[in-house]
Parts: sequence; structure tokens; C-alpha cells
Amino acid sequence: MTDVHLATAHLDSGTAPYEQRIRVRGHELVADEPVAGGGADAGVSPYGLLAASLAACTSMTLRMYADRKGWTLGPIHVDVSIDRVGDSEQITRTIKLSPEVTAEQRTRLAEIAEKTPVTKTLRRGTPITTTIA
Repeated sequence: MTDVHLATAHLDSGTAPYEQRIRVRGHELVADEPVAGGGADAGVSPYGLLAASLAACTSMTLRMYADRKGWTLGPIHVDVSIDRVGDSEQITRTIKLSPEVTAEQRTRLAEIAEKTPVTKTLRRGTPITTTIA
């Protein structure tokens, strides 16, 4: 299997206590904790970014699959919720497709949703190597 670089993010802490400025390629994102968590709510929380990543990957993967099959999907809506239950987190994903999508297509797209790259990364767990420079 060939090694493939997937993403690089660069972060500089902001002026508010938990505000973070994140650059990915030419894009800038702002992350922060909500006011209830001691932040200024200047951006999306880290778990919000994780939920957004899963939602985006899900929609993009389903669209790519449907395009290859020549299927017309119409709009795709993905809701992702991350909750802490006891000592662990639980992710719930709901995918809403237009009524024109057939039952057979829905079944296949549900199978594909379980195989999106971010879904697979989250499910298998990923080792993290940390270096303090």
C-alpha cells in the first residue's frame, strides 16, 4: 500500500484564552470553547470540528459514490452529534436524502456511509505521536 499524506493543520493560539487560529492549506478556521467552558465562543469547539469533519466526509463520499453510479441524489443533509456517556463518547450520525432516492439506493448508501475515510479512522482509533519542540 502506498503512503498518502492526508492533511496538515497549523495552529497559532489567539488573543482570547482558548481562541485558536488554524490554517489548513489556504483556509483559516477559528476554534474556541463556548462561554460556559471558559472561552469567548469565537469559533467552533474542538468536538464541533470533529463532528463537522465526519459530516463533511460522509456527504462528500456519498456524493462521489452516487456520481460514479450515475445516481441523482439531490441535497444531502448530515447531522452529527457527539455526546459523553459515562467515561466514553458516543457519535450519532443521521443522513437525510431526498425522497427520489430509492430504497435500494438508500440501503447501499448506508453501507457506504459506514466506510467513509473519517468513519474508518474514528472507528479503528489512530495512534498519535507527539513531539515537544
